[in-house]
Amino acid sequence: MSRLAVLSVLVLAAACGKEIGDECSSSLDCGDGTNQALVCDTTSPGGYCTEQGCDWNTCPEEAVCVRFYAASFGNKPCDLAAEDLTEDRCTLDEVCTLKGQCVPRTSEVRYCMRTCDSNDDCRDRYECRTEALMVSHGGEPVPKPGERLGDNLQKFCAPAPL
Repeated sequence: MSRLAVLSVLVLAAACGKEIGDECSSSLDCGDGTNQALVCDTTSPGGYCTEQGCDWNTCPEEAVCVRFYAASFGNKPCDLAAEDLTEDRCTLDEVCTLKGQCVPRTSEVRYCMRTCDSNDDCRDRYECRTEALMVSHGGEPVPKPGERLGDNLQKFCAPAPL
């Protein structure tokens, strides 16, 4: 390969920006100078470029803001469809999750996660989380203010359980 060809490949590789869900081994792998907010979640298989502390409309277009709860709780059950409408089982400092549990709001952590339509849209060792998988494996999209988690939840790529 000529020097010009090698230089062209290097320039093109440097121009490619990292996106949410890309593989990484450190946060340096996620930056390209255009998106300083990306960090590497090294606890995910192969690393996962993401943004932490997002809100419903702050993730890049290839991603959705997803909330996870830092621990499992044996809290009282709740009915997501009825909570705040006909009943209030959760207190003001709790949220009713897709799993039907009241959990402390302070246990919530948020990450931008790559959106998907099927498992084919995700990397190896990752799954496209449907509502059923969100209930089983965790995570749920952050709803728009004033809205509730609805029937058409945005699916996202997340590590598949082993």
